[in-house]
Amino acid sequence: MTTAEGAVGLTSVLQSAQSPDAALRGQAEQHLQQLRENNHAQFVASLTEELCDESKPIDTRRLAGLILKNELDAKDEARKNALVQKWVELAVDLKSNIKGRLVNSLGSQVTEVGKVCAQVVAKIGGIEIPKHMWPDLINTLLQHMGLAQHPHINSLRLCTLETLGFICEELATLKDSGLEQAQVNNILTAIVQGMRKEEPSPDVRYAATCALLNAVDFASVNFENEGEQKYIMQMIFEGTQSPDVRTRRASFECLVAITMAYYHKLLPYMNDLYQVSCKAIQSDDESVALQAMEVWCTIAEEEMCLLDDDTEAHSCHNFIKNAAPHLIPVLLGTLTKQEEELQDDGTWDIASAGGTCLGLIANTIQDDVVALVWPYVQENIGKADWRFRESATMAFGAILEGPSGELLKPLVDMAFQFLLNAMNDENMCVRDTTAWTIGRICAELHGIHLNFAVINTTNLPQLVAVMLQSIEGEPVIAEKVCYVLHNLANGYEDYEGDTSPLSPFFQPIVTALLEVANKSMVNQSTKLRYHAYEALNEVLSCSKKDTATLLLQLIPLIITKLQETLSMPVQSAEDREKQNEVQGHLCSVLQVVIQKLSSIDNNATKHSLMAFSDQLMTLFLQVFACRSATVLEEALLAVGALVNAMGTDFLKYMDAFFPYIETGLQNFTEYQVCTATVEVVGDLCRALGPYIAKYCDKIMFFLLNDLQAQNLHRSVKPSILACFGDIALAIEGQFEKYLPYALTMLDSASSLSIQTQQVAGDDDDMIDYNNSLRNGILEAYSGLFQGFKSNKQQLQSFSNHARDIVGFIESIYQDPNRDASVTKNAVWVLGDLADTLENVGPLFHEKPFYQKFLGECSQNNSLKDTAQWALERISMRVSM
Repeated sequence: MTTAEGAVGLTSVLQSAQSPDAALRGQAEQHLQQLRENNHAQFVASLTEELCDESKPIDTRRLAGLILKNELDAKDEARKNALVQKWVELAVDLKSNIKGRLVNSLGSQVTEVGKVCAQVVAKIGGIEIPKHMWPDLINTLLQHMGLAQHPHINSLRLCTLETLGFICEELATLKDSGLEQAQVNNILTAIVQGMRKEEPSPDVRYAATCALLNAVDFASVNFENEGEQKYIMQMIFEGTQSPDVRTRRASFECLVAITMAYYHKLLPYMNDLYQVSCKAIQSDDESVALQAMEVWCTIAEEEMCLLDDDTEAHSCHNFIKNAAPHLIPVLLGTLTKQEEELQDDGTWDIASAGGTCLGLIANTIQDDVVALVWPYVQENIGKADWRFRESATMAFGAILEGPSGELLKPLVDMAFQFLLNAMNDENMCVRDTTAWTIGRICAELHGIHLNFAVINTTNLPQLVAVMLQSIEGEPVIAEKVCYVLHNLANGYEDYEGDTSPLSPFFQPIVTALLEVANKSMVNQSTKLRYHAYEALNEVLSCSKKDTATLLLQLIPLIITKLQETLSMPVQSAEDREKQNEVQGHLCSVLQVVIQKLSSIDNNATKHSLMAFSDQLMTLFLQVFACRSATVLEEALLAVGALVNAMGTDFLKYMDAFFPYIETGLQNFTEYQVCTATVEVVGDLCRALGPYIAKYCDKIMFFLLNDLQAQNLHRSVKPSILACFGDIALAIEGQFEKYLPYALTMLDSASSLSIQTQQVAGDDDDMIDYNNSLRNGILEAYSGLFQGFKSNKQQLQSFSNHARDIVGFIESIYQDPNRDASVTKNAVWVLGDLADTLENVGPLFHEKPFYQKFLGECSQNNSLKDTAQWALERISMRVSM
């Protein structure tokens, strides 16, 4: 086939790939896949030719560019790395030709094609710039911006600006972007030039503003230069006044990004920021107003973080506190701009944004917000116009978190009866916001940990009665009532004794929640069903001993409901999803009921629970056969609860249940199922003790395989490590045959943790994962030490690893980012090591850090006893 024939052929295939005829479309997609597999280099070259050929149809050029972009990037990390490697391995001449064609086509006569080229160039730049493989790209793009003449000058400048912005977006997440500061300066200069109000093309000015948004993170050096900083801010402020709504919106987006990145540079600009943002909030297009509001939300979040950190509080500029007297009236004005009809919770409008911003301000300035908002609530909550009643209720609900309970209590006492009455308001929007506000009161100002009571024995009966009446209304109102009942129950969670003030209302509340969950099956309200079951589980979890009989009565009812789901008609993917969702909810209810009943110190209650075990287990095994990830996870957790309740009596189900353990431990795709399975293995070890040994060869094989699997989500691996400790504790000396493999894995994990500690910096995700990994390692060691404690002859393996274990704990001690659970587990392992191994005295002589570490822990009331025990064990070994 000649090149010309091939080009015609690809055009035809790309046209067919967009055909409404599914069969033709399928054939075309298959053909494209064959081209990709047969000759990848020719495939990307042909796509580039199609994209850049001005004689080709626009639709095929657009699709060629999209496919080409997808040959360079993917959401899945492993696939992305493979695609990058494929590109890197292409012949240099071929890549140079492709890149040259793409860069030239940024000035295509069809702007849409130029925009597609901008995306592809940025993807290639994201690969090559950090590797210094395309050193002249930035200069070439800057030359485009400097051209005075070109057949399609506006299109070229627009697409070049988009390319610069996309490149910054691609490189922003990398630790080493590959850009030199001189290049950054030139990029910013080109972008800011395009943002000038004198720019004749609105499209170019908008593209330049979007490019700056992507380049903000690269401007740190420039923001240290007062002149450059002022010029950038001037261009942004001018953009907020542009005639083009897109540019005004993007300019405020830039201000949001700058607020996040350079909060401490904002002081000289706060007056201008207040003026332009308030003008936008009050009178601009809603999309612009929302971004203007987001600027203040971001400032509030930044200041909340600073004020929450004692070491940073002094650096807070108190922008919110100073602006609040002027800003809050503007925000309150937005609350009456509600939609006429009650909107779904996902709707984001100016009134919703105003309430959210007000809530963030309340969290930032705390008590000071009350005097600025309460007069508005008093003035408007009783007005004839529903908009003012709703907005006043929203304002009150928004300030319930932040100010002190002592300041809010008298206001809530004053308003509570009014709010209960408002649940019968003629307007549904008012009823909806009122229920949300009552839910906020229950969440923030209700609980035995407080030294005051807003919900008391006087108003509790009326509160429950009003909620049970309102839950029968519209689904959207019923969702908010579920929120109220959830928070109401949670407030009694730590109530001491065998009863609580909520116990008399337990049965009607549970009945109402089950009924509304059933009703949601009819009206197809997935959200209501979710909220109903969440509230039900909280009510059950927070119940007391005096409701145990009612809990037992729930079991056959839920069993029946779960059995009914197995015969639900499933004729579509939607039906299957609904079936799985309901099964997951019902399994979670059974889990909570089983856990609650097994925690009650009453043999009769436990005996009654065990009477259902055969039914429950038979049903769970049927549910496992459905193989939905959501259901499997919930069903596994329910089985885990049953295992803990039954102890060694669960052994009779093991042969039937174990195949699902094997399947779960191999489920890499749905890693949450794998995690739940590992947790159930831990439950089985604790419940069955030495009887689990029969299954341990296979369990250990799968766990070791999981740890070495590259395609298993990393979050599962700490749980697997901890599981080694559970197994060792259960089977003690029988674990010896697995010990070398377990210790090798723990050594490897410890090294990974130390490496992660060195590179984590202030990356919260990396810090959190490392703490999770450390807990898994430490829990494993603790279980191993205790499991082998009585088998002295088998301890030689540990002695060889003792130095590495102590070194690992020393690295933990030196890390200020360790969390409380890691500290506690590290103390336990030091004590267990000294308690178990006899010849470690010299090792502790070499590693005296333990004295400071345990001394510091002894000052902590929750760690004091453990630290002193560990210190005694170590001192005994050192003195020998």
